[in-house]
Amino acid sequence: MGVTVFSKILIANRGEIACRVIRTAKRMGIATVAVYSEADADALHVRMADEAVLIGPPPAAESYLRIDKIVAACKQTGAEAVHPGYGFLSERPAFAEALAAKGIAFIGPTPEAIAAMGDKIESKKLAAAAGVTTVPGFLGVIENTGEAANIAREIGYPVMIKASAGGGGKGMRIAHDDAELYEGFSSARNEARSSFGDDRVFLEKYIEEPRHIEIQVLGDAHGHVVHLGERECSIQRRHQKVIEECPSPFLDAATRAAMGAEAVALAKAVNYRSAGTVEFIVDRNKNFYFLEMNTRLQVEHPVTEMVTGLDLVELMIRVAAGEKLPFRQEDVKQTGWAIEARVYAEDPTRNFLPSIGRLVRYIPPSGEGIRNDTGVGEGAEISIYYDPMIAKLCAYGADRVQATARLGDALDGFYVAGLRHNIAFLAAIIGKPRFADGRLSTDFIAEEFPDGFGSPPEFSAADEVLLVAAALADRRLAEIEGGPIEDEVSVLLDGTAHDVSLQPETDRYAVGYDSQAWFVASDWRPADKLLHLHFDDRVATVQMDRLPGRAFRLLQGGVTRRAQVLHRRAAALLQMMPPKIAADTSRLVASPMPGLLSALVVEEGQEVKAGEALAIVEAMKMENVLRAERDGTIAKLRAKPGDSLAVDQVILEFA
Repeated sequence: MGVTVFSKILIANRGEIACRVIRTAKRMGIATVAVYSEADADALHVRMADEAVLIGPPPAAESYLRIDKIVAACKQTGAEAVHPGYGFLSERPAFAEALAAKGIAFIGPTPEAIAAMGDKIESKKLAAAAGVTTVPGFLGVIENTGEAANIAREIGYPVMIKASAGGGGKGMRIAHDDAELYEGFSSARNEARSSFGDDRVFLEKYIEEPRHIEIQVLGDAHGHVVHLGERECSIQRRHQKVIEECPSPFLDAATRAAMGAEAVALAKAVNYRSAGTVEFIVDRNKNFYFLEMNTRLQVEHPVTEMVTGLDLVELMIRVAAGEKLPFRQEDVKQTGWAIEARVYAEDPTRNFLPSIGRLVRYIPPSGEGIRNDTGVGEGAEISIYYDPMIAKLCAYGADRVQATARLGDALDGFYVAGLRHNIAFLAAIIGKPRFADGRLSTDFIAEEFPDGFGSPPEFSAADEVLLVAAALADRRLAEIEGGPIEDEVSVLLDGTAHDVSLQPETDRYAVGYDSQAWFVASDWRPADKLLHLHFDDRVATVQMDRLPGRAFRLLQGGVTRRAQVLHRRAAALLQMMPPKIAADTSRLVASPMPGLLSALVVEEGQEVKAGEALAIVEAMKMENVLRAERDGTIAKLRAKPGDSLAVDQVILEFA
């Protein structure tokens, strides 16, 4: 696509997106400068860049959000342009203006376009003026809960409370009645103030059974704007996207064209240049409404790249240098299907609480159609200061079925140790029949996992694979390390016994369970963390950690089990033993995550009902309300507002 457009660029970001930009810049022959906080001194993006500049202490407000320090780093290194990535300063008009004042190019839209689209209230007014369909709501600034309640009743419940300067799911609440509105209004304002320094909120109608579908746009400085089709981003938790795909399994050609035309019209209305995304909410009848425009590269941009064959980062760089877009709308083609899963350091079994710590082991998957965008490696630290993303795992296929299958296999083979992660949860999502059918909405997770996430109590297809894996691994251990070799064993999965037979053949094993039989081969060794089972018709990958006493921790297909292999007589006797009685901790309320105790809303001696708020813990700028699980009386407060809490630290206890 031509010669180098800049000789050196600085990436004003960290983590996977900084690494992503560096890779494209290197391919283009452009030297790169990384910036980093003290917490990121050994980070992957620092090691990948040609140069690196320390810009401050770990808190983002003292480093990655310091415009003056980043501008100084540009002058120090001679960087001609800055790519902001996403988050941090990527949508701050003042940042683009500060760079322009020093003669440094901003690899993004103009400050005017950022400002126009950055305020959700003003952007909706501008969209309406441009002929873009918008959601019914009240776009003025709301001063108090009484005014909010009156407006909500006029619009009609349910309503969405949204921070005007919001993004990333922060400062957003759904209210179905006045009580939820009063609580949500205050929380949304507090969260917005903490995250964005702006506590303005507005209300709009909440669309039920909604899909979140966005259109990728590209514009240049010569007035040309095109769209690259849509991304389906409906699978979300707390308004944060979890799974994204391109194209959408829901849209038809006519709706796609109509949404694309409105997105282009909006971009042209603000003289947009660079990559941007126009987000829509779509109802069951394919009616679509403008939500917001993100004036930056999106987290989920890889799926668009995989089906169009375009490099969005390269196009952003070339547009910033003044080049024209090298294609027209009719030249844009989509081929195949791509799905992205966001791998996070969080614990799905504990309401997705952030998990911090070191990646003791990190074995990412690879293979045909697999792309893994990451900013970490083995030994890296997931810090409390930043977003706990580990990687964006993407799979491409000729169609949605193949892309889903490849993503499932890749998740099974993605081994992470040292902290909690959501890999099993992601596998469980794409394993749901509803996902396979494409029946998606932003309520998907709440409806498919109403009681939270955990391995299913019922025996599943994944459990059959785990039975085979445990029996075969135990047999291999006996053969390699010495020990009793038995052809008939019992495999206990989470304490429930299943009889399994295993007979060796020339290059495989005959495995039997419950009148079923498989021929399975494996080259697993005791030090391996991944066990590959070669069945006659497929290959299954099982994550495996050895535990004491012929036991294993296994993960496959979104199911995690503790497996123990015993002689059948020993298993029968074990089943007859009484269960151990755990210590009673039901009276204690503990912090489910590391964080700050921002508020205690109860006092000693106070009587509370089940569901009432007890305390608010802030972690990663998100407010987490701890509620009473039962009726009772507060006996003792064991922490005070302002305390820094460790995970499982007791906050209060009931009588």
